[in-house]
Parts: sequence; C-alpha cells; structure tokens
Amino acid sequence: MNRIQAVLDRLNEVPDLSARRDAPLAPCTRFGIGGPADILIETPNTGSFVRALDIARSCGVPTTVIGGGTNLVVADDGYRGAVLKLTSDFIESNGETILVAAGTVLQNLVDYTVDHGLRGLETMTGIPGSVGGAIYGNAGAYGHSMMERVSFVSFFDGEKVRNFSGAECGFDYRTSIFKSHKDWIIFSAVLTMLPGDSAALRETAGRILDTRNKKYPPAMKCAGSIFKNFLLRDLPPEVAAIVPPNAVIEGKVPSAWFLEQVGAKGMRAGDIRVADYHANLIYNEGHGTAREVARIIRELKRRIRERWGIAIEEEVQYVGFRENS
Repeated sequence: MNRIQAVLDRLNEVPDLSARRDAPLAPCTRFGIGGPADILIETPNTGSFVRALDIARSCGVPTTVIGGGTNLVVADDGYRGAVLKLTSDFIESNGETILVAAGTVLQNLVDYTVDHGLRGLETMTGIPGSVGGAIYGNAGAYGHSMMERVSFVSFFDGEKVRNFSGAECGFDYRTSIFKSHKDWIIFSAVLTMLPGDSAALRETAGRILDTRNKKYPPAMKCAGSIFKNFLLRDLPPEVAAIVPPNAVIEGKVPSAWFLEQVGAKGMRAGDIRVADYHANLIYNEGHGTAREVARIIRELKRRIRERWGIAIEEEVQYVGFRENS
C-alpha cells in the first residue's frame, strides 16, 4: 500500500472531514492556475485538522496548509503530498470584542463590523481571502492594518495550541511572526474594535470598494498587488533621494513606481500579463500557467535589482515549486 492510500484510509476514521485524491488546486486560488494535490483535506473542525495533519506526517507524506488562496501560486505539476484547508467560519462579538475563526472570509468580517457599528476594519473592504491569511500577512489598506485590531491569536505550533498577544505576533508591514514559522497554523483571533456609526462606516467602505473594484475587477484572475511596497526609511539613501515626494504615501513608496520605471506595464508571458494601467498587477488573461507567473516575477525582480541594487519582495506564496523551478 502506498503512503497516499495509507493516509486516505486512516482519514476515514476522522469525523467532520473531507479528503479527495488528485484534487485540482486551481479552483482554490485567485489566479486559477496550478495542478492537483495528491490529497486535499478540508475540515471546519480544529481537532480533526490536527488529527489529519498528524496522520499525513506519520505516514511520511509532505504537507502544506492553504487558506483562501488569494496570494497562492500553485505549481503547474501541483503538490506532491497533502494540502490541508481549515474551513472554520464563525464570528462572535461581545461589545467591541470579536472572536473570529481563521477560515472566515475577510469580507464577511468587514461587513459584520460595519453592520454592528464597529470601527477599524472598514478600509479593508474588498480585500479577498480569509481572516487567517489577513493576520498571517498583516493585511491592510489606506494606512490601516490587521495589527491595529488583533489582541490575541490562537494557533497550532505543530505540537500544541498556543495563544499569542498581538504584541507577540511580531507584526510589521505586511508580515508577522507566522511568516517565519510556516508550520504554525492560525486557528482563530480576538479583535478589539472601536465604536462607530454604521451609516458612516458603510459610506467609507462603499467608496473604498468602488475604487478597489476599478483597479482589481472581482472577476479578474489575479492576486491583487504582487509585490510589497517599500518603506521609505528602509531604502538606501541614494535610492530614496530619487523618489519624487509625490510618490511617497504615508511613508511608503509603491512598488508600482519602481516597476513602472523598468517597463513593467504591459509585459506578458503567454496568458499572464502585467496590467497596462498598473505596474504591480499581474493577472491571468485566460489559460496562463504558474511557470509564466514565476517567469514574469523573476524578470521584474532582476530589473529592479540591476537598476537600483535593491530587492523587491513578492507577497505571493508558492506551493509545489521545486527549488530553481
């Protein structure tokens, strides 16, 4: 009996769980690309999730965990191992305190807070993906980010469930401690909100959503902005000196400014394109491949490095890629 079948047989004993063999992963991503996983395991139950993870590892099967798939680039050959997805979805509130599951769609959380007159997440309307992914990458928009609202995070460290305060999460611009510990799995979070007026919050969210949808149409197969923006303070002085003052927004220099200088707009590899109107937007025009996405990203990183001697960092995460592929 091979290892994959051994895992599937043992997963039959785990309640509240689905496991599919040779499951396509492209539908699990915003790019809509990538091959199948040997096994795709989905469950809303954290206990079942931990058991499934233990089973796969004890059988010697590689594992990886995905969320909403917003920032995923899955290899064209897929993933040789077990892909796990925690689908828990709940929002509970007590006054200005919210308990939310990692699998909850971020937009559902934003809508909930707006409807309940809770201020602090309305600027994140339209950002795709799950709450867990938003905490993992400290998602944000318009000068605000998840770190401002996160009080506690419950996560599995591979052996036991632990709780970190917001300060212990190591939040920084578009990152957290969880990016340095990819085997840690976020289960839920406690958020502390501020009082607000529902009507005013809804107006703000609606205005932001209109702007976002013009830039990133909901039907577009893309991961939003591909590269992280730069903090002006972190740029070499000689590079910071050439950035026009009007390009600096709240202490950040948009990656799009650098990308535009190296001719990113309109670039393409097969059906993968850089938008003509936004140098930091890469999308799948039809039947693009992960290899083509990686090719464009590598080329843009090369151009930035050769032009200014700085590294531009992508926000997307790679699944199933071999080194140097």
